[in-house]
Amino acid sequence: MNTGQNLPALDVAGLECGYDEQVLLRDVNFQVKRGEIFFIIGGSGCGKSTLLRHIVGLRAPTAGTVKFFGECFNEATAGRQREMLKRIGVLYQGGALWSSLSLLENVMLPLEEYTPLDAAERAELACMKLAQVGLAGYDGYFPSEISGGMRKRAGLARALALDPAIVFFDEPSAGLDPLTSRKLDELIVNLRDLLGMTCVVVSHELASIFSIADRVVMLDKHAGGIIADGDPRALVKESTDVRVREFLGRGEDAKVAALQNQPSP
Repeated sequence: MNTGQNLPALDVAGLECGYDEQVLLRDVNFQVKRGEIFFIIGGSGCGKSTLLRHIVGLRAPTAGTVKFFGECFNEATAGRQREMLKRIGVLYQGGALWSSLSLLENVMLPLEEYTPLDAAERAELACMKLAQVGLAGYDGYFPSEISGGMRKRAGLARALALDPAIVFFDEPSAGLDPLTSRKLDELIVNLRDLLGMTCVVVSHELASIFSIADRVVMLDKHAGGIIADGDPRALVKESTDVRVREFLGRGEDAKVAALQNQPSP
């Protein structure tokens, strides 16, 4: 088996996703390169978040495989899955912070679960992660005491706690104003460049898609799977599927603004 650096960070093959007896997505196939900012896009109800839950192991697929860096996650033992999860970070919608814990305590949670560090070492590392996302000095604050954008950043700090090789983002811009959303996009790019991590982003926000996505796959509710795969800037002009052109072509002003304000290299 090829174990070189050319293996993709994520390889999804023949995946079937759903709940109970209802299958929402069939035969989902795509790969994500190391260091890529990759978006899963599509309209409401197309299965974006469902696909994410199956990829990160919150639900088991009924068919197909999910491989991280060449190793199959859903066919691994429970013990091995736990080890593989150390290389994965997830930023959930809204940040998913524990309201009764401070930001520092929230970020320390995965360190308590997965590392042998003592309390002082965990606190020091958690402070570093908060600083990494622009929240230095906010370690003692509670989620209710900060803005929605800051809660997203705190959630990202927790996702980065174990220095993951790949980070998943579930609708990171949801509920944010355009400026805060753009700054979060810039942070994602800067962290990717600084840490070399791979980013998989679930989103329907055109501004983010056109400003930071290297590549996208688009899901469609009626097709029950992927209907497009490629650079969104090319797909909006060249796709032969009217659903793809209409989705990516909506709100031209937002797209132009995003292109004009995309993060500096």
